[in-house]
Order: sequence, then C-alpha cells, then structure tokens
Amino acid sequence: MNLGERLKVARKSKGLTQDELAEKIGTSRGVITNIEYNKTEMPQPLIINALCNVLEINKEWLLNGTGEMNNSEELKSSRILSEIYSISKDLSEDEQLYILNVIKTYKKHISQK
Repeated sequence: MNLGERLKVARKSKGLTQDELAEKIGTSRGVITNIEYNKTEMPQPLIINALCNVLEINKEWLLNGTGEMNNSEELKSSRILSEIYSISKDLSEDEQLYILNVIKTYKKHISQK
C-alpha cells in the first residue's frame, strides 16, 4: 500500500469525504485527490502533520506504512503543528518569517536557562 492508499483508508475510517478532510486541514479537495492518487511527489510536511492530526494517525504509518495506523504519542505535536499551519497559512511570507523568528528566539531563550 502506498501513501495515497493509506490516506484513503484513514480518511474513510473516519467517515470523511475528500471535501470534508480538505476543509478540516485548510486546503483544497484537489490536494487530497492528488495525494490519494499519487499525483504529487511528497506532500508538504505541514500538510502531512495536519492530515495526521485530523485523522488521528501515526505519521510513520502514513508516510512509510510502518507501525500502527493510530498513534497517540504523535497526536499532541501534530495537533499543535496543524494549528500553527492553519493560523499562519493566510499570512504573508514576511509575517510567517516573523513568527518563525519569534519561536526561534523563544527557544534560544529557554535553552539558556
């Protein structure tokens, strides 16, 4: 089974249509269709994280078919990254870079404590 097939299995197991899944992760149905039919090389990491968050699945399972389909350990991180993506996707590139720099500065600050 490839990534597209695994995504389709996970999506259907949650009872979602491509449109519903796309809406939940803040993208178009075309993106979901292209992934499911392997018409894209590799989806962006933020899209992968959003898919794993919404579908509550293990990223390694989705990407490589390894491990269990469901993995609660990764869900917390995936949910946070998905929310960051959802909030920042409509910002300009400069605004996104500003937020990234704020996060980097904060990380540097707390690592010095």
